[in-house]
Amino acid sequence: MADWKPPSLPASDILKTFTYHHSPPIKEPVVLGVDEAGRGPVLGPMVYGIAYCPISFKTRLAKVGFDDSKVLTAERREELLQQVCTSPELQDNVGWATTIMTAVDISAGMLKPGMPYNLNEQAHDTTMDLIQKVLDAGIEVAEIYVDTVGPPDKYQRKLSARFPGPIITVAKKADSKYPIVSCASICAKVTRDFSLQAQVTNCGSGYPSDPNTVRWLNDNVDKLFGWGPLVRYSWATARDLLDKKGILVDWPEEAEYGNLNASKGLPKIGLDYFLA
Repeated sequence: MADWKPPSLPASDILKTFTYHHSPPIKEPVVLGVDEAGRGPVLGPMVYGIAYCPISFKTRLAKVGFDDSKVLTAERREELLQQVCTSPELQDNVGWATTIMTAVDISAGMLKPGMPYNLNEQAHDTTMDLIQKVLDAGIEVAEIYVDTVGPPDKYQRKLSARFPGPIITVAKKADSKYPIVSCASICAKVTRDFSLQAQVTNCGSGYPSDPNTVRWLNDNVDKLFGWGPLVRYSWATARDLLDKKGILVDWPEEAEYGNLNASKGLPKIGLDYFLA
């Protein structure tokens, strides 16, 4: 157990969103669950997880011991995901996938000038991409259960419009009501925990309310560059600390250099010009 790592981790550090799939060739209709881990932290990725199994396997899945990942210990969560990865019965009957949404991509979307890509939209799009990949693999999805992001009714209508075939239920605390969502929750949570641990230590949980996280942010901030790719710069916690400890940078206004867009389309000087 000590040396085990989830297969959903990338082979090396990543700056871009990364998706992992375990797709057993299930030939009968399935029930699919969706949940996330790490929506609120200022440090590290947000991870979306899905899990699915044959409808005929639902009763058996409920006996494995899946529950809302937040009420289980870290050790128990790891044990359950390791079971999913190594038990022949679960390997054959439970498909799962995770998408690691990096702090870099989350921040880039939310801080996009003019048209911010807010966290709910990022979450919705990631969920739909994960579901679509299961459908593209030829899996017949009959039922979908989703832990809510935003108002349940509005989100359910959005998903039903995108996926008119399956019966879709979006509910608060779905991870404690439906074992397949609990399974997805554990896939997401364990993947996030291992991903964060692989990047940094002694940073606490990553949540702004965690004193260890706040201490790490204070101790590791660079006055010019901030913290690197681990931190969500779109979070008020990070912005406020940069305002307090960072160096004020004066960016030249366009008027000082003319209209920079006007240079588009002009002849470009090649590297050979400087080597002549």
